[in-house]
Amino acid sequence: MNSPLSQIFRFILKLVFALSAAVLAVGLLLVALTVFALSLLKSLITGRKSAPLMAFARFRKFSQQGMWTGSPSRQPSPRAASGQVIDVEARELRDERREP
Repeated sequence: MNSPLSQIFRFILKLVFALSAAVLAVGLLLVALTVFALSLLKSLITGRKSAPLMAFARFRKFSQQGMWTGSPSRQPSPRAASGQVIDVEARELRDERREP
């Protein structure tokens, strides 16, 4: 049989481990929320889209097209519909906001 002292010690040890795990989880959550808030604040100041929003937009784009190249896409591609390859002329796009 276990002595009552060892049971109390085991309970206190489990309680300490549980509390430290909870503190670690809450701390990581606060750090992630702070980084996210600073990223959104930076996007408001600079006028550009924030990195987390761009990541979610990219995920949404790939989820609509089909994630893997071998899987069929949900939307028919124009190339598959017409059976022809369309050649386009490349041109450089300039960002007027960056010029002084």
